Amino acid sequence: MTQPEIQALLEKQRNYYRDGHTLSVDFRINQLKKLYSSIKKHESEVKNALLADLGKSFYESFMCESGLALSEISYMIRHTRKFAHRKTVRTPLAQFASHSFTQSVPYGNTLIMSPWNYPFLLSIDPLADAIAAGNTAIVKPSAYSPETSAVIEKIVSECFPPEYIAVITGGRAENTALLDQKFDFIFFTGSQAVGKEVLRHAAEHLTPVVLELGGKSPCIVDSSANIKLAAKRIVFGKYLNCGQTCVAPDYILCEHSVKDAFISEVKKQIKLQFGNNPLRNSNYGKIVNEKHFMRLCGLIDKSKVIYGGETDIQSLRIAPTVMDNVTENDAVMGEEIFGPIMPVIVFDDFNTIVEKLKTHAKPLAMYIFSHNKANIRRITDESTFGGGCINDVIIHLATSSMGFGGVGESGIGAYHGKAGFDAFSHTKSIVDKKTWLDLPMRYQPYNSELYDKLLHMFLR
Repeated sequence: MTQPEIQALLEKQRNYYRDGHTLSVDFRINQLKKLYSSIKKHESEVKNALLADLGKSFYESFMCESGLALSEISYMIRHTRKFAHRKTVRTPLAQFASHSFTQSVPYGNTLIMSPWNYPFLLSIDPLADAIAAGNTAIVKPSAYSPETSAVIEKIVSECFPPEYIAVITGGRAENTALLDQKFDFIFFTGSQAVGKEVLRHAAEHLTPVVLELGGKSPCIVDSSANIKLAAKRIVFGKYLNCGQTCVAPDYILCEHSVKDAFISEVKKQIKLQFGNNPLRNSNYGKIVNEKHFMRLCGLIDKSKVIYGGETDIQSLRIAPTVMDNVTENDAVMGEEIFGPIMPVIVFDDFNTIVEKLKTHAKPLAMYIFSHNKANIRRITDESTFGGGCINDVIIHLATSSMGFGGVGESGIGAYHGKAGFDAFSHTKSIVDKKTWLDLPMRYQPYNSELYDKLLHMFLR
């Protein structure tokens, strides 16, 4: 779509919003129901598209994409009316007689830019939040997942007129043309580098944003951990979607005394979960494209590989890989991995690790496997990160009851459930002042001792 076509579409959405079509809560709920029904109708197409783009099995596609999207839509259907309702707040005595309340209103015309790694979920989840909050939306899926983008476009066009919700496909030219426009709100999921570009463009119009980025998310395993269960859960989270998950444990910090036992269990779990030949496992996905595949191959130091390391450029598959004796100077520690490579770094002193993590960029996620309450408290209380888990990985994002988002270099803002509704809304603060009483002490002249005493009584 050309820039003039995008401008024309956005102007239609502006007019649609200005005419008040999206403001009714009943309207919003009905649109969410339409979206839910259409996804159910096209569920097999979604699964086939994800298989084509990322090699995802049907089970994983539902568990991690369409199923979670349906869950978010269901949650918003049930709660939108409550979220949109005016909320009475306390009025200070100095404002007697008044009624004070807050009211959530839509931003208006919004842009949702989604990534390729979970292309369906990360397009539909924020779209559900945008609809619930009463906005129009243009959805821009990634060019790296074209089959899924096509299904998203089909679902959206089936449910909504383009002046309300529209999908724009394409690549860098379309992204640039969109970011040159003035939106009322931008929601972006992707890399830090592109996130900075989005923020720069948004700043031109002082447009509010939510940026869901990434980073190197550490996973700590201390000597008190249930090693067998830790390995099982870490292997699941690390190699899910071939490691192409923004909250995957990026690297392992393992206490020296349990490292050998941990690595032994990791090897067992890889075999149990992916078989002796993961490259031939139909339930194991693929790297999204050759460029990303080659980048990942460049991060594998064969001298430090203790398990896996096999690659197949024809199928764009990299076997679940474990690297030992890794240091911060290794290439694999220089950037977010975003692939099926597990570096293991050992430590002897937990306190040293905690202090060192404080000097790193704030990650999107942090995980600790431990039964040491003091260690757990140090991580949860002293470390800054987007979100995380104790004795598990990834699952903190799979609920609409908690917001999901980053902090610092890993993102701005949060969404899911109430947090998503709030992200796509502006909250007005309103005082309804009654006319039957007008307290005189705020008016000049300020020479009354009585009013001075009353003022000090009210404002304390």
